[in-house]
Amino acid sequence: MRQSNNHHKLPYDETVQCVQCGYCLPACPTYLTMETETHSPRGRINLVKLAAKGHLTLDELQQPIDMCLGCRACETACPSGVEYGKILEGARDVMAEHKASRTPKPLRFAENVIFQKFFPDSKKLRTAADLIWIYQASGLQSVAHKSKLIRILPENLRAFEEVLPEVTSPFERRKRPAVFEPPSGTAPRFKIAFFTGCIMDAIFEKINRLSMELLALAGCEVLIIPEQTCCGALHAHAGRREDTLMLAKRNIAAFEKLDADFIVNNAGGCGAQLVEYHHLFNGDGQWEARAKSFVEKTVDITQVLVQCELPLKKPIMASVTYQRSCHMTNVQKVTKEPVELISSIPGVTLREMANPNMCCGSAGIYNFVNYEESMVVLDAKMQMVKESQASIIVTTNPGCLLQMKLGVQREGYSGKVRAVHLIELLAEAAGLKIDAS
Repeated sequence: MRQSNNHHKLPYDETVQCVQCGYCLPACPTYLTMETETHSPRGRINLVKLAAKGHLTLDELQQPIDMCLGCRACETACPSGVEYGKILEGARDVMAEHKASRTPKPLRFAENVIFQKFFPDSKKLRTAADLIWIYQASGLQSVAHKSKLIRILPENLRAFEEVLPEVTSPFERRKRPAVFEPPSGTAPRFKIAFFTGCIMDAIFEKINRLSMELLALAGCEVLIIPEQTCCGALHAHAGRREDTLMLAKRNIAAFEKLDADFIVNNAGGCGAQLVEYHHLFNGDGQWEARAKSFVEKTVDITQVLVQCELPLKKPIMASVTYQRSCHMTNVQKVTKEPVELISSIPGVTLREMANPNMCCGSAGIYNFVNYEESMVVLDAKMQMVKESQASIIVTTNPGCLLQMKLGVQREGYSGKVRAVHLIELLAEAAGLKIDAS
C-alpha cells in the first residue's frame, strides 16, 4: 500500500487513550446523521491510529476528517478523558500539508491570500463589509433577487446571502469610540479589553457595539486594542498551524500591553480558540508563559455580565430557546451564565430543546464547504426548535446565528420565529438602541 511521508506526524500517542467504548456516539452529530462508524469520534480516532501505523493512506483518512464538525461534544461525553480536539487538529495539520503538495499553485496562492492577507487585516475586512453595505443599502440586493440574478451563485452562497444581517454603515462604524465608559459618576467595576474578532467586527459589528455598550452600562470601562487581529480559529481548523501561531503571537503581544481585568469576547468559536492559546506553545520558553497569562484573563462576555448589575427594565414577552455554541459548551465550559442571563430578562419564558447541546451544523465554515451535510444536521436541530414552541432562538456565536437564521427560513418560520444573539436580546431588554445601520 502506498504510504505518505507524513503519516508518522499524526498524533498517535493521543489515540491510545480511547478504549472504543462508544459513549461518544450519541453525542456526535455526524454519527447520528450519517450513521456510519467512520463518521463517529471513535471511528475517526481508530482511522488516525491506523494511518499513523501506516496501515491506511492519508487519502483514505481525508473524508472522515473533513466531515468532522469539530464540535468536541465527544470530549464532554468521554469517560476516559480522550483529548479528541488534539487528535483532530493534529490530523488536520498533517492533512493540510499532504493536500498542499498536490494543490495547483493558483489555488494555493488564493488560499494563502485569504488566510494570510484577508482575515488578519481589519482594513480589508472593513472594506469588504462596506461593499456588502452598499449592496444592501443601494437596492442592488433587492434587484438581484427580483431579477433572479442571485441564482447564478452556488446554492450554499445563495442560502447564506439571504440571511446576512444588515451590515453597519461606514459612517456609523467610524463613529464608534475606542473607549466605552460606565455611567457618569460611577467608578469602573472592571477594566475590559474587548476582543473584536475579524468576521465579528466586519459583518456583526452591531453585536460588538452593543456588547461594549452593555458592559459599560453594567459599570465596566471597555477599551479596544487596535493592534489585535483574527483569533486564528479558521486557520487552525484548516490545518494552517504556522498561520495560527503567528496570529496568536500578535494577539498576545497586543493585549499584554494593557493591564485589564478581563479580555472579553462575545463569539463562542473565537473564545474557544483564545482560551487554548497556551496549548499552541507547549514547551516554548518565550511564549508559553505569556500565552498562559493571556488565557487566564480571557472570558466570554456572559461571564462578566453575570457579575454585574444589568438594568433590564423592558419586558420581552416571548418564549425563548437557547441554541448553545458547541465551542462555548465543550471547550470554554461556559454553560450556566447564558442561561442565567436569559432567565433574568423580564417576561421571557425559557424553553429548552430536547437535545440542547447538539451542534447546529455551522462549525466555522463547515456549512459552506460541506453544505449538504450541514443542512442535514440543521434540519435535525430545527425539529428540536419546533418542538420547543419558542418564538425566539438565542445564540452566542455568529456562525450559529447565521445557521439558525437559515433554519428559520428553510422551515418557513420567517415572521413567526426570530434568531438573535444573546447580546441583542439583552440590549433590547436594557433599552439600548439596536439599529446602527
